[in-house]
Amino acid sequence: MFSISTAPAKQSVGETITVLSGRLSSATLLEDRRAAILGLRSFAKDFPASVASGALRSLIGSLSKDAEDVDTVKVVLETLLMLFSPNEDSPEASEEIALWLADEFTQRQENITLLLDFLDSTDFYSRLYSLQLLAAILSARTERTEECIFTAPLGISRLVTVLDDSREAVRNEAITLLTFLTPSSTDIQKLVAFENAFDRLFGIISAEGSLPEGDRVVEDCLILVANLLRRNPSNQSLFRESGGIHRLSVLLEGAEKAQRVEAEIAAWAQAQRDRNIYALLAVVRLFLVAGAVGTPQNQLAFWQHGLLFHALQLAFSHVAQLPIKAEALATCADIIKGNPSLQEGFAQLEVPSPLESPSSAGSGQTNGVVKVYVIDGLLDLTLSVQDLEAFDLRLAACDCLKAYFYNHADIRLHFLRRAIEGHGTGADETANVLTVLLRPSSDAAVANPYRSWFASTIMMHLVFDNSEAKNLVMAVSEGDAESGEEVVTSIQIIAAHLISGLNRDEDSRVVVGYLMLLLCWLFEDLDAVNDFLGEGANTQSLIQAVNHPYATGDLVQGLCAMLLGVLYEFSTKDSPIPRADLHSILISRMGRERYIDKLSKLRSDPLVRDFEVIPQNLSNSGLGSLPDVYFDSTFIDFFKDNYSRILRGIDRDPGLEISVVKNGVQTGVSRELVDSLRSQLAEKQQALQEAQVNLETVSRHLGQEQADHRRTRETTAMELARINQVNEGMQRQHDAELRNLQSKITSLQEEHKKQIEQTNRNIESQKAALEQQYSKRLEEEQRRAATHVAALEQQNKRQIEEVQRNTASRVRALEGELEKQAEQARQTAKAQAASQSEEHRKQLEQVRKTAESDADRVRHRAEADMADLKATISRLEVDLMKAKKTRAQEIQAIREQLEKKEHDQENLATKANARVEQLEKNLREAQVRFTQHDVTIKKAQEDRKATQNELDDLLMVFGDLEEKAARYKAKLKELGEAVSDGEEDEDEDSEEEEDEEEEEEEEEEDGHEDDDDNNDDKEDTKSDDAKSTSNV
Repeated sequence: MFSISTAPAKQSVGETITVLSGRLSSATLLEDRRAAILGLRSFAKDFPASVASGALRSLIGSLSKDAEDVDTVKVVLETLLMLFSPNEDSPEASEEIALWLADEFTQRQENITLLLDFLDSTDFYSRLYSLQLLAAILSARTERTEECIFTAPLGISRLVTVLDDSREAVRNEAITLLTFLTPSSTDIQKLVAFENAFDRLFGIISAEGSLPEGDRVVEDCLILVANLLRRNPSNQSLFRESGGIHRLSVLLEGAEKAQRVEAEIAAWAQAQRDRNIYALLAVVRLFLVAGAVGTPQNQLAFWQHGLLFHALQLAFSHVAQLPIKAEALATCADIIKGNPSLQEGFAQLEVPSPLESPSSAGSGQTNGVVKVYVIDGLLDLTLSVQDLEAFDLRLAACDCLKAYFYNHADIRLHFLRRAIEGHGTGADETANVLTVLLRPSSDAAVANPYRSWFASTIMMHLVFDNSEAKNLVMAVSEGDAESGEEVVTSIQIIAAHLISGLNRDEDSRVVVGYLMLLLCWLFEDLDAVNDFLGEGANTQSLIQAVNHPYATGDLVQGLCAMLLGVLYEFSTKDSPIPRADLHSILISRMGRERYIDKLSKLRSDPLVRDFEVIPQNLSNSGLGSLPDVYFDSTFIDFFKDNYSRILRGIDRDPGLEISVVKNGVQTGVSRELVDSLRSQLAEKQQALQEAQVNLETVSRHLGQEQADHRRTRETTAMELARINQVNEGMQRQHDAELRNLQSKITSLQEEHKKQIEQTNRNIESQKAALEQQYSKRLEEEQRRAATHVAALEQQNKRQIEEVQRNTASRVRALEGELEKQAEQARQTAKAQAASQSEEHRKQLEQVRKTAESDADRVRHRAEADMADLKATISRLEVDLMKAKKTRAQEIQAIREQLEKKEHDQENLATKANARVEQLEKNLREAQVRFTQHDVTIKKAQEDRKATQNELDDLLMVFGDLEEKAARYKAKLKELGEAVSDGEEDEDEDSEEEEDEEEEEEEEEEDGHEDDDDNNDDKEDTKSDDAKSTSNV
């Protein structure tokens, strides 16, 4: 006998996980698989990589295989969730495991669909764990998970439906998953919104106690609403048209009323209430994006539903928290900004006075609350509140004022006139922007430096890019000239306060505010620049500030340098300090390198460079210290737009001045105009020289042209004859080509008609054949499908009847056997009759249940066969539809081919017609040229006839003269006088002179009737006649 005294070897964790994984994948019984899953769950937290590598696919497969078993599904989902969130001290814990698990789910669409299917279940854990698992997968692989959920059948619809679950845990998990699913995908946002998500979310908010009493779920609902509305115009339109804005207004009204109720509330509850209100205001601001298409419509809707009024009441509430009040004012600013009608109506609203406590009573009060107009209330908040903790509220009030007169010139001027009137009368000096700028308090600058900064910022927005407002403020002055006081303009007063602040090293925020105002004021305003330069010490002080270090370093020095650059850029030779003198002062006392260096350092300073990313509020300051808010967004844009121009301004020639258009009138000297005039002068001088050269050339060519004129007349006749021959030849050629083209066009049209008729016949025959073939095939397929379906239905009916008969006979047999056994048992053991009868009943019940389960199984199998048959029918219908579509495509292809041929034929005909038109056009042009040549020939012939007539007249005159001379000689000889050649010549000369005078008179009379060419011919003829006469 041998005994085994040693214990079995212990299995390692890896081996155990391997064994459990193998059991899970190979077990056939549900209990075995569940036991294996429970074993794997115990290792999932500490050994996630081992469990995932060995059993992940088996776990996912178990979800599909055991989906009907709620307990198994619960254990599997718990195990998968543990794999996504292992213990931190686990040796296998790694972020890559979550990515690996997410990849396994998202690479196969059916895995995500499987998790979504569990949302249809009513089981608590199946819904909850499925949502948590989807959220874990989404956080690991966001884009692919979004795509899988989006493409899953009814995926989004199932998720949104879970919001109606009465169990808070499931509903809250659905809100969380939808929040993570909707931040960036516009398509998912639209699907969620069109599943009636807004109504469901507002229903949850109302059920949870709305904003005042709601817990974290209210904030989550508002965050989800914000995700659905962010950068999604269609969802915003749906929200607006479905009454969402009215719901927002009602929620805000309820929160504002709850704030007024004086009831103590726990700190955590107050914090949650503030978070809820803040989330609601954030949702409102999503509708008010500057430049968006629907913003004006959204602004009007918020005004009409009273949301602006409730936001103002909340902002001026004495019990609301400061961050909430600041956000409410920012929301009011967004609602009215850039909307003229709302800006004009905004000033008529009344709000509680921010400087009066609610308990004080007096005239004009309602329920112990002093009411003031909203503009006065905003000015009080901005200029009169000194609490450092209220800085964000003051900044929001300032932004609201800026939105009030944004892009509205009339409101700006009205505001300025009211401020100037109040400054002149001395009424309400504490909240007057102009009084704060012109009469600052030295103590206030130390205790409340942002008072001057806010006043400068508001004034900067009033005068920015508004010449009328600049002139209005520049007309304000201090001092009474009649009393002998010096009159000082507003610009000089502000410049004096600036220089005083630089000399006393005041808080840089005050100095920066003055510099921002002056830069935006003096830019492109020549009168303001001259006013500033009227006090020479201002320029010297600015140069000294640039040259000597200041407390804040680059900010103040850079702004001073930029102000000097603006002064030089827009100065003129008529300025108090002429432009050339100012340039020499800047170069000699400050230097070009220092000027460029200070501007470059200002541009690269983080407060300027990173202005858009640095939070402009109290959060960027240390405990108890002032925030690092030095600039306004408008000034930053102004600075960046004009930085390069001002930087290069110092290099411009002092003789070249800047031209500025002010109120439609150009002032100053335009450098562009000077350059244009110089170029025009140079061009005209060059043109004059060219004209002189051309004049000499023309005078030389004039004689040559006159000589060529005679030769041109002679060659005209020859040219006309040649042109006539060419025209006749072209006419004959064009006629022949036209006849040929007409015959070709006729033949092409006949051929085209024949082709079209033949094509139509072919199409009709093919169409008829295809339709006949298609109808035959369709009838055959329908007969086959009907026969197959009828056979399958008959077979299923027979199987079902046979199963039912077998089941009934089996049940009857079992009942008879049991009755026999019961009778025998009653006869043999009466004492145990009660217990055995009970046992037999149980057996009978078990047999009945077994029979019923068999019947159900058979019924299910029959239903599955029916489903297969239906699928087959559907597949046959799809094949039939595909065949129809294929035939339709073939017919369409044939039609397109025929249409293409017809189009080609039409193109050929069009080209032929175009060629015919071109030939006709050439023929018309040739006819026009031929007509012109005929006119020229006729004119030349007329000129020739006129010349010939004149020559004939002259010949007749010459004949008469010769006859007279012969008669005179004969008479002299008859008288016996000797006629010498000299006398004859003298007589002839005298006679010729008389004849010439007569001829000249005749020619002058004829010259009035003839043209210039005939005159030239007459002069030539006269010279020839004179020569011939002298010879005679």
